[in-house]
Amino acid sequence: MAFDGITVAGLCRELQETLTGGRIYKIAQTDRNELVLTIRPAADRGGGQLRLYLCSDPSLPLVYLTRTSRQAPLQAPAFCMLLRKHLQNGRILSVGQPGLERVLRITVEHRNEMGDLCTHVLVVEIMGKHSNIIFLDDSDTIVDSIRHISSMVSSVREVLPGRPWFIPDTQSKKDPLTETREGFLSVLEGGHTETPKLLVRSYTGFSTVIAQELCDRADLSQDRSAALLTAEEKE
Repeated sequence: MAFDGITVAGLCRELQETLTGGRIYKIAQTDRNELVLTIRPAADRGGGQLRLYLCSDPSLPLVYLTRTSRQAPLQAPAFCMLLRKHLQNGRILSVGQPGLERVLRITVEHRNEMGDLCTHVLVVEIMGKHSNIIFLDDSDTIVDSIRHISSMVSSVREVLPGRPWFIPDTQSKKDPLTETREGFLSVLEGGHTETPKLLVRSYTGFSTVIAQELCDRADLSQDRSAALLTAEEKE
């Protein structure tokens, strides 16, 4: 199943609970689109050793925890060497998600060459063909990324060193986490299309699978227009 914002929210919660306070022990780039972070969780979170697998392959982007190791090349790519310099032995402060975007932000605290504490962010964008792994400084400026995106490739956002990182605001969708009851009812009343399609079109975080499951659990026909739902069904 493809990652949607709601699925990423569940993943983010698991990673936040498991990895916060842990230290990044090793970093390996096992393929041109893959990273594996070996992490030693904090003692109060079980200790031991975990591997966080990050993949930005456009055909199958993935993020998951595993205890299985993967073979890395003898010569690490430049992006991997950069992450080792700035993140290896760093402590994970948090794992967050902006709204219900398909984005994870892993904030890491570490010491620089002068011994001063610094903060960097490793961003994992799980967005199908737009997936990427991006390394940011503490001002959300791009230091580097596993995939470079120039203005010739995207007119919406460049992903290049020195550019500011932001989430493209290309869709005028509402955030279900901050939506009001009145706002939700208004969306349903104006929706002259099937309810699952309306939810996907109107709110961030919803995939077709999640929207259909929501209708099934509410005992609603997926083919029925949202505008034709009764007051009781809308509630």
